[in-house]
Amino acid sequence: MAKLDLRVRLLGRALRRNSITGQSTEQILRNQKVRVSHNPVTDLLLGAVADGVTLDDSHAAGQTGPLRIRSYRPTAHAGSPLPLIVNFHGGGWVVGSLDTADWLCSNVAAAVGAVVVSVDYRLAPTHRFPAAAEDCYAALADVTGRAAEFGADPRRLAVMGDSAGGNLAAVTTLMARDRSGPAIAFQALIYPATDLTGSSPSIDENADAPILTRSDVVTYRDHYLGDADPKQPYASPLFAADHRGLPRAVIQVAEHDPIRDDGLRYADALRAAGVAVRSTTYAGMPHGFLAFPKLCRGAPQALAEISAELRSALIH
Repeated sequence: MAKLDLRVRLLGRALRRNSITGQSTEQILRNQKVRVSHNPVTDLLLGAVADGVTLDDSHAAGQTGPLRIRSYRPTAHAGSPLPLIVNFHGGGWVVGSLDTADWLCSNVAAAVGAVVVSVDYRLAPTHRFPAAAEDCYAALADVTGRAAEFGADPRRLAVMGDSAGGNLAAVTTLMARDRSGPAIAFQALIYPATDLTGSSPSIDENADAPILTRSDVVTYRDHYLGDADPKQPYASPLFAADHRGLPRAVIQVAEHDPIRDDGLRYADALRAAGVAVRSTTYAGMPHGFLAFPKLCRGAPQALAEISAELRSALIH
């Protein structure tokens, strides 16, 4: 494998101090209340909001009640209906928020010329599977039905997500197919978790990787699933009985990632079902590298790839 950059190794050491592994439920619940504000320090780590993009906070329907959402619209396209991309943030179904997705969502909105709507779904361990998945599907259906309010065209619809958000994006495509809509044209899955049984070979190969370790993967999964069967397809989309009829996809994975092979195996499953897939392994990169665009050299290329694939699928 390609060598990790020194700054990535240092980042991994710093983040290891706040690893999910070993945290009590009380600590996790406290951390969920922390909000990330934009300032020079956080923007250096997490990236700033893209220029020329307007942000607006509102709500969408979840499974059991309203959810916070944030829309991103490029000001250069004011007045015209744009493609609609619904995003689900990462964080192991346990952490993460609308704020942590600002860099990715705003830059995709600007680069594609699309409205991006990010969903703040319920988090584990308070809300275990299938709460997050059902919230994301409910919000997807609601936002698509109200697309005109966002200046978007529901006929040009994509989903996007990173890590646990990639899992949820893949799951919503299964739900949309199984529940007769909405019609999704494209899915952008960024280092997605697709096999919650932990069977991917990369789990052991990258057990002590920076950013995310095998212990972290197991801890996040257990908080999310509780006693639920990890082979349920709406938990592990790799185990769906049939992947036919799912939307075209781009799947990005990181070389130094315990769940790298989750994404690669899912790409193979989609191809075997006749779904068009572009998959890319980012050499020398850890899990979550797009969350640290100023520190991880693969982030600009990954953003460009996602944006190009979305434009190809949605801009007619």
